[in-house]
Amino acid sequence: MNEEKFKRNIAYKIRIGEILNGKPVIENEKFSFLDFNGKRVIRINLVGSIVDKYNSEGEKKYSFLTIDDGSGQIKMKAFGDDSEKLKDITHGQAVVVIGSLRYFNGEIYISPEIVKEQQPKYVLLRKIEIEKQRGATPYFNPKSDAPKPNAQKEEIKDKVIEMIKKSESEGGIETAELKKRLNAPSNETEQEIQKLLEEGTIFEPRPGKVRWLG
Repeated sequence: MNEEKFKRNIAYKIRIGEILNGKPVIENEKFSFLDFNGKRVIRINLVGSIVDKYNSEGEKKYSFLTIDDGSGQIKMKAFGDDSEKLKDITHGQAVVVIGSLRYFNGEIYISPEIVKEQQPKYVLLRKIEIEKQRGATPYFNPKSDAPKPNAQKEEIKDKVIEMIKKSESEGGIETAELKKRLNAPSNETEQEIQKLLEEGTIFEPRPGKVRWLG
């Protein structure tokens, strides 16, 4: 009975920002599902880049990975023998993840069933695919609520992209250094960086540093 119920749960294609903006529904003091636009989301299918990984090989074996798709970051957690699913996944890889949502101590995370490496460009392709499914309207994010680009902003964006691409041989660039070299209004540079993160064109291997994803 439980197995049949498990198979009926759809693995929704969803972005991390949408998961974080959803409402965890608790029933009988246990996480039941995520309420997202009226859908009962239990299993998910998402694509993103691994930006952090921690393994414990002690008495309590587990693996924690942080995945980023430009709209936000969320952890994948696997315990005991299940941590074997994550052993070959490394920092910087783009992956597709199918798994179940869990909620503990105020944090929502993913219990992975399948994790497979993907081409980095697939992060952006998935974003485009989901936005088309949503009627070309991405999930609400106050940070993206910015004026339409003008020629000056387009120029700043092009320079930001160029500098990030050139920094790939060095493993990325600090955002503070990028702003310093660009010599443009800091707030406008920050806006362009944020847009590129949300588009999935760049990612943060750690806070304050960005790399090209393309």
